[in-house]
Amino acid sequence: MMNRWKIGATIATLLVLVGCGGQQAATTSEAPAASSGGETTGGAATPAVDAPIAITVTEDGFEPPVVTVAAGQPVKLVVTRKTTKTCATELVMKEHNINQPLPLDTPVEITFTPTHPGELTYACAMDMYKGKVVVK
Repeated sequence: MMNRWKIGATIATLLVLVGCGGQQAATTSEAPAASSGGETTGGAATPAVDAPIAITVTEDGFEPPVVTVAAGQPVKLVVTRKTTKTCATELVMKEHNINQPLPLDTPVEITFTPTHPGELTYACAMDMYKGKVVVK
């Protein structure tokens, strides 16, 4: 039963990515970096600046747990909570004063612009489930 749920969540995430401009899904735990064009790096397409980065909240936390973006470029995360068996009912990123509720099965857009390279951590309100935005 759990495997079907994860497969369904993965398919839904891929459909969101395909439906939002046909961007290629990441094949690793890191999503492609946002950039100013559609150039390729290492054979994988890099989404345009305004291409959303899909993140799913499951019983295991934020998936993918790490995404990579470009400094100085707007970032749009689309976060969808797919389970009630989690405390990750909101996303908190202190560095950008983000505290966004994540209603069940509802894609939520979170937009911000990282100004310098480094790592930004986000988490649930209880700081139990965490994710990371790597800014290059």
